[in-house]
Amino acid sequence: MKNKTALMLGLLLTATASQAELKIGFVNIPAVLEKAPQAEKAKKRLELEFSSRDRQLVAQQKDIQTKEERMTRDAGVMSDSERSRVEKDLLNQKRDAKRKQQEFSEDFNARRNEELGKLQRRIVEAIRSIAKDQNFDLLLTDGVIYASERTDVTNQVQQKLAAMPD
Repeated sequence: MKNKTALMLGLLLTATASQAELKIGFVNIPAVLEKAPQAEKAKKRLELEFSSRDRQLVAQQKDIQTKEERMTRDAGVMSDSERSRVEKDLLNQKRDAKRKQQEFSEDFNARRNEELGKLQRRIVEAIRSIAKDQNFDLLLTDGVIYASERTDVTNQVQQKLAAMPD
């Protein structure tokens, strides 16, 4: 009796599920990130914000390289005290450059992550909007091994992002 009840319940659920067709879609998040207009704008904001510091770091590295070449070239004609002073100055400059490079990297990564977080929130907002507007029961992203073109709503997410105000 128990097995018959379980079998009937299983058949009933299967019949109900097949009658109510699920609408499932797929979103390729890397493709959305690559083509989102907000991503390009964020990249330009980061470049603008960090370009002057980057130029300073490059100039500092060139200055250190020039001084190292000069010291190597002139080492034979320098006094011991002068060579020691130049070596000490170079060591201090290298330490300063390394510290500034590390600070730059940390600041840049923090800002990049901030911009990426904003973009990810917008993408989720666009996906949820499409899911509600088009009555999707399920939208999948990462971990999908196969998705037919019929279920792929990536282009719609990209269009929705393009239409969103900054």
